Amino acid sequence: MSKNENPIKLSDIPFSVLDLSPITEGSTPADSFRNTLELAQLAEKLGYNRYWLAEHHNMPFIASSATSVVIGHVAAGTSKIRLGSGGIMLPNHAPLVIAEQFGTLESLYPGRIDLGLGRAPGTDQLTARALRRDLRSTGDDFPEQLAELRGYFDPALRQGNNHVKAVPGEGLNIPIWLLGSSGFSAQLAGELGLPFAFASHFSPHNTKPALELYRRSFKPSASLEKPYAMVGLNIIAADTDEEAQRLATTLQQQFLNLMRGNEVPLQPPVDNIHDIASDYEIAALQNQLGTSIVGSPQTVKQKLEKFIKDSNYDEIMAIAQVYDHNARLRSYEILADIIKSK
Repeated sequence: MSKNENPIKLSDIPFSVLDLSPITEGSTPADSFRNTLELAQLAEKLGYNRYWLAEHHNMPFIASSATSVVIGHVAAGTSKIRLGSGGIMLPNHAPLVIAEQFGTLESLYPGRIDLGLGRAPGTDQLTARALRRDLRSTGDDFPEQLAELRGYFDPALRQGNNHVKAVPGEGLNIPIWLLGSSGFSAQLAGELGLPFAFASHFSPHNTKPALELYRRSFKPSASLEKPYAMVGLNIIAADTDEEAQRLATTLQQQFLNLMRGNEVPLQPPVDNIHDIASDYEIAALQNQLGTSIVGSPQTVKQKLEKFIKDSNYDEIMAIAQVYDHNARLRSYEILADIIKSK
C-alpha cells in the first residue's frame, strides 16, 4: 500500500527527546544538570524512545559541552531509555578519544548508548582554536575521521596498519548516527548504510531534499538493512495556544540573540515577540523556525498529523527550549498524551 492508502498514525512513530541542557537567566549549570536528569526520568516514564544531548561550546545558554559526561550523569539516573549524543562534533576531537568515551559509556550501560556525530564545530572560530582543532579543516576530512572512529569499534573496518586499540570500545556494538542540516551527511549516511538525523528544528527548508537524498543514496550495511531517518523538531505544548505561543518566545529570543551576536542565558518569555524584534528579524525567525509546532494539545496534534503526512520520517526527536522547567516538563507530558491518544 502507498502511504496515503495506509496513513501513518502518531502512535506508529517513535518520539524522542533532544536536550540542550539549557542555562536560564538567573540559574547555574548545576541547576541545568538537575533539570536534565529530571526531564530524562520523566521521558523514560512517559515512554519516549531515546534521550540525546548536544555538544556546543562557548554558549552561555547551553550546559552540555562535556556531552559524554552529561550522558553518563543521565544514564546513572535512568534505567532503560536509550541515551546518546545529538551530536558529538567529531572535528573537535581525536576519534580515538570518542571511541574510548563511548566505549566506556556502553560498557557501563550496555545496550543503551547511541553515538550521533556531526561535522560542524558547534561553536565559533575562536573557540574552535581553543579546542585545539586544525582550523585549516573545513569538515571535508569528516569521512576520514568517521572511518577511523568506526575502525576502533570494528577492527574489520580499520584502514592501513593502525594497531591502536580503543580500550574500552573495540568490539562493542554502538549505533553510529550521522547528523546534518544539509545534504553532505545525508548522502554519506546513505552510502555507509547508517541511520540519519536531520536538524529540521533550525533548517526546515532543507529537510525534504536531504531525506530524499539519504534514501536515494542508501546502501544496506551490516548494521542497517533499510534507511532509518529521524528529524529534530521544535515542539512546545501548553494547555492553551496563547500560553504555548508565549512560552515559544524564549526559543525565538534565543535565535534573535544569536543573530545579534548577543549570547546570553535563555531568556524568560515575553508577551509579544513583535515588541522586541524588527520585521526583518521576524521574517528570519520564520525562515529558521518555520517547522516549529506550538500550541494547545488539539493544535499540536493537528500540526503533527500534517507534519508526518507530508513527509516520510521513521522517528521524531522533540526539542522544547522553554524557560520555566516545570512548563518544559508539562510540554513533554502533553506531547506524550497526544502520541498515545487514538
